[in-house]
Amino acid sequence: MTIMDPSLAQLVVDLVEKMGLLRREIEHQQDQERYAARLARIEQKLSALADALEGDDPARAAALRRAWATPARSLAFRNAAHQKESR
Repeated sequence: MTIMDPSLAQLVVDLVEKMGLLRREIEHQQDQERYAARLARIEQKLSALADALEGDDPARAAALRRAWATPARSLAFRNAAHQKESR
């Protein structure tokens, strides 16, 4: 498998982060039962994507997993990195 273009990979991580935030909101609204099967399928596909990236780009695979599992933390890391670059 070829390495994903870095800008495309970052867009995918950003999308997964937003999906993770939506998942978290669904959980907080106690609507998780209603969407449990859909969220499980999404998580399965994201895991397969991260597994595929693991060999070529382990850091990107980890970022993808972190964006889904802990989206607020992922966003905080990204914001900190952006602020560091701005200085």
